[in-house]
Amino acid sequence: MGTSMGNLKPGAKYIYERDGDTVFRREVGSLDREVVGYDHRTGDGRPLRDHLMEDAMWGEIRRMAKSNPSLQSELERVIMLYHLLKEEKNNSVKWHPV
Repeated sequence: MGTSMGNLKPGAKYIYERDGDTVFRREVGSLDREVVGYDHRTGDGRPLRDHLMEDAMWGEIRRMAKSNPSLQSELERVIMLYHLLKEEKNNSVKWHPV
């Protein structure tokens, strides 16, 4: 999340609030809020955090597959399908459950 700290008062305590994709800051006891940041979104419109969490999950899957033959087998099937789809220009590769 990008932020702009603005002018913080020495010794002041702040409350940070989120409204949708916007992050606000207000001093304790005040109702006046100021925008301090926004959630970054990626090309598909999802928050950057969602992409980072998904990347972390795939990393965990790859690490776990090293010691779990069933998961490794499924991961290899996914990777094979990915490569077939990537090579096939019109994505005519069909999926058939096994």
